[in-house]
Amino acid sequence: MMAAGAYIVDDDEAIRDALIWLFKSRKVAARAWPSAEAFLADWRDDMRGCLVLDVRMEDMSGPELFDQLCERKSQLPVIFLSGHGDIPLAVAAVKKGAFDFVEKPFNDNELVDRVIEAIGFDASRRAERANQATVASRLSQLTPREREVMERILEGKYNKVIADELNIAMRTVEVHRAHIFGKMGVRSAVELAQRLSGSR
Repeated sequence: MMAAGAYIVDDDEAIRDALIWLFKSRKVAARAWPSAEAFLADWRDDMRGCLVLDVRMEDMSGPELFDQLCERKSQLPVIFLSGHGDIPLAVAAVKKGAFDFVEKPFNDNELVDRVIEAIGFDASRRAERANQATVASRLSQLTPREREVMERILEGKYNKVIADELNIAMRTVEVHRAHIFGKMGVRSAVELAQRLSGSR
């Protein structure tokens, strides 16, 4: 499994070789496949980086591969390489969630810049999903009473007010607050609010 980089799918060997050289000249890891079918056979949902995909290929086309990846819930950003006549296809793919399309002939450095942006986007989106999973896991550890106390903490209510509303001792609220902060991995109500807002 290579580090995050460019995954190239193009049935033109000369273009594949040129793109691999181009990406490596900019210190971007790159690997190429000669067909959509070959890439699909190697595809894994933990591939990180960006897929650079030619629109027109023999047998399965770029948009058809993109549809297959969408069905598999792939999160890999896709940049289409399109000839002038392929623009409507590429625009339709962008509307379905592709990252971008680049028209041939393309500016080498602009293409690499766009791929680097897509790789960064992929990394930040994966980090966001990991954070969401962590917060969900931490929330699942809270008892129903701790959730009631947490909701009131997030509303900015003082311990005494929370105790009165829930008809429990203020010391019990303090114990719940300590447990909530411990389970959520935070040290204050502000951190708690930030953690929860960052997971949405």
